[in-house]
Amino acid sequence: MVRVRFAPSPTGFLHIGAARTCFFNWLYARNQDGTFILRIEDTDMARSSEEMTEGIIECLNWLGLDWDEGPIFQSQRLSQYRQKALELVEKGLAYTCYCTPEEIQERTKKTAGTGDFWGYDRFCLELSEKQRLRFESEGRAKAVRFLVPEGEIRYTDRIHGDISVDSKNIEDFVLLRGDGLPTYHLSVVVDDMESQITHVIRGDDHISNTPKQILLYQAFGAKSPKFAHLALILGPDKKKLSKRHGGTSVLEFRDQGYLPLAFLNFLAQMSWSPGEERIYTLEELGGKFALNKVSKGSPVFDLNKMEWLNGRLISGMSAEELTPFVRKEMQASNLWQETFAEKQKPWFDKLLDLLKERSRTIRAFPKAAMPFLIDEIAYDPAGVEKHLRDERLDTLLPLLGKDFLSMDEFSAPAIEQVLRKRAEEEGVKAALLIHALRMLVVGEPVSPGIFDVLELAGREKTLKRMNRLSEVKSLVDKKGG
Repeated sequence: MVRVRFAPSPTGFLHIGAARTCFFNWLYARNQDGTFILRIEDTDMARSSEEMTEGIIECLNWLGLDWDEGPIFQSQRLSQYRQKALELVEKGLAYTCYCTPEEIQERTKKTAGTGDFWGYDRFCLELSEKQRLRFESEGRAKAVRFLVPEGEIRYTDRIHGDISVDSKNIEDFVLLRGDGLPTYHLSVVVDDMESQITHVIRGDDHISNTPKQILLYQAFGAKSPKFAHLALILGPDKKKLSKRHGGTSVLEFRDQGYLPLAFLNFLAQMSWSPGEERIYTLEELGGKFALNKVSKGSPVFDLNKMEWLNGRLISGMSAEELTPFVRKEMQASNLWQETFAEKQKPWFDKLLDLLKERSRTIRAFPKAAMPFLIDEIAYDPAGVEKHLRDERLDTLLPLLGKDFLSMDEFSAPAIEQVLRKRAEEEGVKAALLIHALRMLVVGEPVSPGIFDVLELAGREKTLKRMNRLSEVKSLVDKKGG
């Protein structure tokens, strides 16, 4: 049975690369009817924090990536790591090292440029009893180093293919530090063995760690899991993704108005394609995912693509589905009224259906809804100059206002019919009136269909803003001056 894990370190925010690693592990587990385990690698006591741990869990909950086991905290398993390290010492597969960093650095300097091995020189491998006792009496910190055997380490990466590394290029790496805390190599192997992990899916910055960990599995007499290393995500400039390319935390994308399903569909296309370009459900993505379909080429982070996916998801959602997301944003903007979920629900649902076609993020809704909810709106100066300066509007708009006032039903089809009739009678293009109304009612030169806009704004608000033609032009003139 497939068993995979996501093992973040709570020393920073969960970023896009880590989120993709988590998602691909989750997808593989769901595709194979396997088990997805959450492990928190918090052995770096100085840098790990409870706040970051809570942030990681909040991210996974927001994305809907549920785990089957865990969270397992490495900080609660320190005695197990020490025990396993000492097991290797007893078997002669590891040894105690008393060297200080300064001593190692000094000896390394002496061999620099000589062609001799660049790594740790095994100074402590065969210490005499006298040397050992002297170091002990000095109270030196004791590390445990793995004794790297000779030979070649070979494995088949499920994404990159066959990989081979000569162990002569691997120094005797530390398992336990002088303070008794485990290194990454020891803790990850011990935990993966205990959790019976079958597949390790992680970023390819870990490829260099894999040979060391395979040696540890062999030393413990355990079978290595299968490895799959995901290509690192690049920024638009084809350099390693960093803060300058976007948010530092997954939760920043949530706060910017992206929906979890759109974000996951975006991640799914990072090194893998589920097929045609559309929004897939989590169940559909899980059903399609295959490790052998993952590309080894580095994907490029494209915020425009994520916006497009998010907009596509929003436009396909019902008002009922959108309301909880929009409510939160409108509450933050002090625009929400409880009547939108009660008496005015039919009207509010129509408003969401109107605005969703042009909204790429949830954060766009409050601004787009503002002309329908408040009395005083801002006017785009360039739009005013372009669409409200025609002197004919001084006569046409009052006439159109009278037409609107006499209508039995102020609905989009009826509004369009009345407007086009007035334009024809006055010998002007309907576009003259349409653009003017858009500027006066919405304040922007671009909006959803103007007739639907007017219906939702209502007759009273529409007429009131139409009567502000001179005032709006004057206001823009003053600001310009």
